Amino acid sequence: MTTPSPEIWFYHLERSSLGDVLPGLLEKTRERGWRALVRADNTRLLDDMDEHLWTWRDNSFLAHGRASEPNADRQPVLLTETLENPNAAQALFILDGAELGDTETLERCFILFDGRDETSLHGARARWKTLKDAGANLAYWKQSPEGRWEKAA
Repeated sequence: MTTPSPEIWFYHLERSSLGDVLPGLLEKTRERGWRALVRADNTRLLDDMDEHLWTWRDNSFLAHGRASEPNADRQPVLLTETLENPNAAQALFILDGAELGDTETLERCFILFDGRDETSLHGARARWKTLKDAGANLAYWKQSPEGRWEKAA
């Protein structure tokens, strides 16, 4: 019996920033009862997201930690630069073109990319083609002019 592959959702950021979108997606992930892993190749980006998740709303925060810190396995949201999944996350968030790695144990992967950046856009297109050719379960989301997320493919 083969393990079903996770859903891989591409989020094309054109009207909103990563800081606007990521916390909401993480919140919805936690509402499902899933743990989340946020992966980036850029330490500075992870530092910024680390700070932002504590302060993104005046009346709440998203509990999270770094993979390099003690008790990483207990964190509901874990920020990392590695391919490991120490908190047994069901949802993976890929930022800044980071590697997808092994997705076998995941329910859903989110690939967030900045549509205003040509390098990011070309990287996402190439990744989409590679995953599509491999038979991955893909979906593409973009923002409407009103700011709602719409499934476009």
